[in-house]
Amino acid sequence: MSIAALISEVDEYGRATITLNRPEIHNAFDDTLINALTEELKRLERDLGVRVIMLAARGKSFSSGADLNWMRRMADYSFEENLSDAMGLAELMKTLANLSKPTIALVQGAAIGGGVGLVACCDIALASVDASFCLSEVKLGLIPAVISPYVAAAIGSRATRRYFLTAERFDATEAHRLGLVHEVLRLDQLDARAEKLSRLLLQNGPQAMALVKALVSEVALSYLDDDLIADTAERIAEIRASDEGREGLSAYLEKRKPHWVKG
Repeated sequence: MSIAALISEVDEYGRATITLNRPEIHNAFDDTLINALTEELKRLERDLGVRVIMLAARGKSFSSGADLNWMRRMADYSFEENLSDAMGLAELMKTLANLSKPTIALVQGAAIGGGVGLVACCDIALASVDASFCLSEVKLGLIPAVISPYVAAAIGSRATRRYFLTAERFDATEAHRLGLVHEVLRLDQLDARAEKLSRLLLQNGPQAMALVKALVSEVALSYLDDDLIADTAERIAEIRASDEGREGLSAYLEKRKPHWVKG
């Protein structure tokens, strides 16, 4: 799939790369791009041949957040129209965060507002040394409401309060310290590192990784009590008895690659 603002490619190993392609406006998004990205993520989720999804961008910026022309239109919207519009962005973030397949963000430049939200929604985030981040909504008299659950989950409520309130820009080193990104690399190392990580992911059971993502989402919001302990025991019992679980264990014992590893 390829449109002016979005490029999506899948290689022979099942690695999909979605590239934001509006470099002339720093990959800012409007309702059209939001809808296109949401639908493409849903399509890749349904595609059984896709194993890993990478989110990248062209140009100097990863994403500067909302397109100014879109924001001008929103200023004249009614509450109902603004609510419908906001739900579109909320659906994008929810879709990206809840994909059953592992996701990797490659942040090569500035990520502002909703761009930070995209990074926070991915399972793994890599940033170049010159990447920068800013949650600038309060400067405009707005709040980063839709992305707040994902940013708070990534960096914690304490840091979220600071950066939501100050709207200060922070660099890749600080983003790494906060937990927003996992690794900071030279720009020319970014693609190679994503390639290496994606190959690691391709070695793992697809069903197991999907269940791991669901497991983390569940336990992160739960109290450690008898119900949670019982739930985790049931989850491991189910995967052990599954076809994938049996294949993985057999392959390990037989010193061969499991069927989901190509080549």
